[in-house]
Amino acid sequence: MTDAEVTCREPAPGTVEIVVTGEIDLQNAGAVERRIHDMVDNEARSVTIDLGALEYLDSAGLRVLFTLASRLELLQVAFDVRVPEGSVVRRAVDLSGLGDIVAVH
Repeated sequence: MTDAEVTCREPAPGTVEIVVTGEIDLQNAGAVERRIHDMVDNEARSVTIDLGALEYLDSAGLRVLFTLASRLELLQVAFDVRVPEGSVVRRAVDLSGLGDIVAVH
């Protein structure tokens, strides 16, 4: 099983920043998705996912991001993803079209 660490901080009320490190793949995507969803409560107004230290992201990991984007859109919560330009993870995010529905920077 691959490892991913998911941490969360709330720098201001209603602002949630989630950092994911390691890898998100088929083996751990469900657990990562549950952890992320548990971190976003009904008080959230803005959610940022930081993938800057993520080493690998497959289609199951992308599904986690698309599912979260759909949930947050229904709740009218702003959502953006931080991922470094030129990284393997950024290429996967760009190819997936995630940037068409959420801000990616």
